[in-house]
Amino acid sequence: MKIHSVKDLEKISQKYAKELYTPDAIRVNIGMASCGIAAGAKASFEKARKEFPEGSGVQIFQTGCMGFCEEEPLVEIFTKGKPRVMYRNITEDKIVDVIKGYQDNDFIKDKKMILGQIKDPRCILEEIPNPVENIEPLSNIPFLSDIPFYKGQVKIALRNCGYIDPDAIEDYIAKKGYFALVQLIEKKQSKEVIQIIKNSGLRGRGGGGFPTGIKWETCAKHHGDRYIICNADEGDPGAYMDRSILEGDPHTVIEGMLIAGLAIGSRQGYIYVRNEYPLAVKRLVTAIRQATDYGLLGENIAGSDFSFTIKISTGAGAFVCGESTALMASLEGNVGRPRAKYVHTVEKGFRNSPTNLNNVETYANVPAIVLKGADWHAGMGTERSKGTKAFSLVGKVCNTGLIEVPMGITLRKIVFNMGGGVPKKKQFKAVQTGGPSGGCIPENLLDIPVDYQQLAEVGSIMGSGGMIVMDQDTCMVDVARYFLDFLKEESCGQCNPCREGIKQALDILTEICAGNGKEGDIELLEELGSMIQKFSLCGLGTSAPNPVLTTIHYFRNEYEAHIRDKKCPAGVCKPLFHYEIDKDACTGCGVCARKCPQEAITGKKKKLHVLDQEKCIKCGICYDGCKFGAIVIR
Repeated sequence: MKIHSVKDLEKISQKYAKELYTPDAIRVNIGMASCGIAAGAKASFEKARKEFPEGSGVQIFQTGCMGFCEEEPLVEIFTKGKPRVMYRNITEDKIVDVIKGYQDNDFIKDKKMILGQIKDPRCILEEIPNPVENIEPLSNIPFLSDIPFYKGQVKIALRNCGYIDPDAIEDYIAKKGYFALVQLIEKKQSKEVIQIIKNSGLRGRGGGGFPTGIKWETCAKHHGDRYIICNADEGDPGAYMDRSILEGDPHTVIEGMLIAGLAIGSRQGYIYVRNEYPLAVKRLVTAIRQATDYGLLGENIAGSDFSFTIKISTGAGAFVCGESTALMASLEGNVGRPRAKYVHTVEKGFRNSPTNLNNVETYANVPAIVLKGADWHAGMGTERSKGTKAFSLVGKVCNTGLIEVPMGITLRKIVFNMGGGVPKKKQFKAVQTGGPSGGCIPENLLDIPVDYQQLAEVGSIMGSGGMIVMDQDTCMVDVARYFLDFLKEESCGQCNPCREGIKQALDILTEICAGNGKEGDIELLEELGSMIQKFSLCGLGTSAPNPVLTTIHYFRNEYEAHIRDKKCPAGVCKPLFHYEIDKDACTGCGVCARKCPQEAITGKKKKLHVLDQEKCIKCGICYDGCKFGAIVIR
C-alpha cells in the first residue's frame, strides 16, 4: 500500500506492534549487526531457524546491535505473559537449549547466560503503558536498566537498535517511524522544521559540532538545486556508532534526511558510506526500496507535492573523505581532496550548489526531535551541548560496547561505571576521545563533563564518538607515534603544513621510540604541532597534532624517560626495555617457560627460573601469562 496520511501509518503500526511487544508465539531476537555476526550470531541464527521452522510456535528474527558488544552474541526472548529476557554469549551450541528452556519456563537453567530482564522495550517516542508491567519479574535477575553498563543511558539515535528488524519497515513504523515526516507534510509545517531544530540545540554529531538548525537555515536561503548529503564515511579507529545505526535502524536516517529535504527545499539526497561497511550498505538498499514501495520516497511523497530520492555512494576508504568538501569532491567523481572553506558548502557545495551535509547520528536524532519537541531535546545535556551522544567504548576497559548518554556526563562515569574500569586490576592511564585526531586525557581530568567546549579546553575533541581507554601498559609516546603514522598515510598531501609537518613529527617520534631521541625533540614537537594546527587546510591537519600535544602536556615524564634515561616505562618500545624474573616473586610454576616461543626461560619445578636475554624477543607472552607478577620490566 501507499501511505498518504498519519492514519495509514497508524493502521500499519497497530498491526505490527503486537508482534514487537506481546506476541502470541515466542519471539527470539538475535543481534545480527557486524559485532554479533563476528562473535558467531549468524551461526546461532541459522541453527535456530532450522530447529524452529514456521509454525513451531517460535519466531526467529534478526535485530541490530544491542550495545553490549563484550557479551555478544546477544539474544532476547519474550512472549505474551512472560518476562523479556536478554541472554549473553549465545553461540551456536547454546541457542536451541536456551529457547527450549524459555519454552519450558526454565529461565535460569544456567543463570550465567542471562544478562538481565528488559523492563520496557518501547522506544523513547512512545507515550503508552508498559506492556510488561504486570508480569511477575524473575527473582535474582536484574533489569537491564539497573546493570551498570546500561544504567544512565538515554537512547535517541540508538532508540530502535536491537529492538527492530532492520530489514522490516513495518517494525520501524510500529515504533512511530515516519510519523514525524507525514505529520509535517499533512500539517504543511515544512517552514517550522528549521526553527524546531534550532530551538532543540542539536549540533552536528560528526565531530565539528556546528549547530544543525543554523546550517539548515543558511542552506535554505541560497537558490539553486539544493542537496542533502549524509556522511557515513566513519573512518576513526575504534569508532562504529554510524555503522551500528545504519545496520540496526536505517529508516531513522532516511526519515531524518527526508525531513531535512522538506525543510530546506531539496529533492535529492546522497548517502556516502564506507565500502568497508557491506552490511550497512545492504540494509540501506533494502530500506530505500521499502520506503519507495510505501510511497515515503520518490515522487509525491504521502500524496503531497514533496518529492525526494536517495542514492547511495560507497567511498574507497580514504579517511580524509570524512571531511565535507573532500567527500563532495569524491561524490562528484573527483579525487577526494579538501578545499578552503572561505566559500561555505551550504552556498556552493556538491556540484557547486547549496548543500547540507550532516552525519548519520545527526539525522537519526531529527525524527525524535520533531515528534517530542525542541524543548524535550534542549532539556537534556549542558548549556552549550544539548541532547545525547553515542560513543563506542573500546580499548583496555572491561565492558566494551556502544553507549548513548546525555551530554554532560563525566568521563569517569563512562569509563568506570558503564565501562567497568580497567581489566586485570591494572591502573587506568588515559582515555582518548575523538579518534586519531583526538587528545589523550589523564585520570586527574576524568571528572570533566563530556561536551564540545570542555573537551576542547583540555586539548581533545568530541569527534564522531570514538573513545579508547588505555592502561598502565600503554606507552603514550608510542600512542602518539601510532596515530601520526595513521594520519600521515591518510593525509591527502595537498597542503604543505599537513603533508610535511606530520611526516617530520612522525620521524621525531619514531626516533624517540627507537632510543635515539635527543634533547630539544620535545620542544620541536610542540613547535611543529602548533604550526600544523594553525596553517593546515582542513580539519585533518588542524587536529592531527592533538595526540602529540596532549601526551606531551600530560605525560611529559614518559617522553623524558625515553630521551634522557633511554627507557620505556610501559615496556612497549622494544629497544628501551627488557624482561627479568623477580627472584622473590617467582614460584617456579613453569607457566612462563611453557609459553615462551623461544625457549628463553628455563628452571626446575618450584625453583627459581632464569630468562636468557640473548634468546628473548620481548614478545610479552611470559609477562601476560604470569599470575604472580614475577616477570618484571626493566
